[in-house]
Amino acid sequence: MQADLNPAAPNPATELAISVLPAISAVPAAEWDRLGDGNPFTAHRFLAALEDSGSVGGRTGWTPAHLAARIGDQLVGAAPMYIKSHSQGEYIFDHGWADAWERAGGQYYPKLQCAVPFTPVTGARLLSPDPQVRRALLAAMARIAAQSDLSSAHVTFCTAAEAAEAADAPGGWLTRSTQQFHWLNDGYADYDDFLSRLSSRKRKALRKERARAQGFGGTIRQLTGDQIQPDHWDALWQFYQDTGSRKWGRPYLTRDFFQRLHETMRDDCLLVMAERDGQAVAGALNLIGPEALYGRYWGAIEDHRFLHFELCYHQAIDWAIARGIPRVEAGAQGEHKLARGYLPVQTHSLHWLADAGFRRAVAQFLDSERAAVDEEMDILTHLGPFRRGGDAAGDGGPEQD
Repeated sequence: MQADLNPAAPNPATELAISVLPAISAVPAAEWDRLGDGNPFTAHRFLAALEDSGSVGGRTGWTPAHLAARIGDQLVGAAPMYIKSHSQGEYIFDHGWADAWERAGGQYYPKLQCAVPFTPVTGARLLSPDPQVRRALLAAMARIAAQSDLSSAHVTFCTAAEAAEAADAPGGWLTRSTQQFHWLNDGYADYDDFLSRLSSRKRKALRKERARAQGFGGTIRQLTGDQIQPDHWDALWQFYQDTGSRKWGRPYLTRDFFQRLHETMRDDCLLVMAERDGQAVAGALNLIGPEALYGRYWGAIEDHRFLHFELCYHQAIDWAIARGIPRVEAGAQGEHKLARGYLPVQTHSLHWLADAGFRRAVAQFLDSERAAVDEEMDILTHLGPFRRGGDAAGDGGPEQD
């Protein structure tokens, strides 16, 4: 369903005009990327790969409607935005809100979504160095939603700074806090240095886990740039199809998307491939950013104990340490990451709801949810594998296999 999007009129005081783009190709890549922070997922080439491959657009339920803010001919702000006819592929769950609103007689879909499709990765969503332009982009989203009779507008996995700005800005934006598990690089010399910071029991468990995984009967390789060959993408596509069909029912991305990654972003990609007898049997795809390594997709055609943890978490830590990358973000959810040194961190999203009564109800829910998330993060951090209080000998108890 296509909403009637009305671009905002120019502001005479600043001559700022905000328009809606039906495709990322409507703005030159260099202009768009000049506004970004180096995050590969908001790069023009990544968003173009999604659109050009048919992974978004068409009947996918993700209709591109990007915002472009200009002063004269100069692009001074932008935001990746879509009209959504469902809540799939977002990872900030509002299905309960949709059900409640529709039970009350409302129509929740379509809605506006400022996000990177299928990507639970924190990064700037309001692409501008100017706080006034960022506020104008937020105001434009709410105005477009209201003028088009849409139920809501959402900004997911924005930065903490963007969330703080939105909380202080007019317009009734609500802030939401959720959590992920990230590994933080405390200047470790190598993986053993990282292990030395863990309790003795957890340290032994991870050494045992890695030895078991690496003994699967083959080799593990880290590949990036021109090391990645077409047959590696063929194998990764097979893995992705298997994992996607089991987790989501239907994989989101097309095969052509991975081809376009190879053509335009292979220097941004790290593949970790497990091979046995000349055949890839498991693999993980990561994207490389200036401040983080981002784990995205994993799959396997053979079942080997702990190989998932090795390819997705331990190998990512190895890579980050070797290159001085500050952190590893291994995707959404997954408390199993805690034992492997990935600690809970807060993630942020913004929500604008057209109906005042519905907005008040959601605001009350978010206040309760925020307190619960804070409490859970405190508990999980305390349960993490790191030594506490100078406990060099460990915390006793049996080793975990």
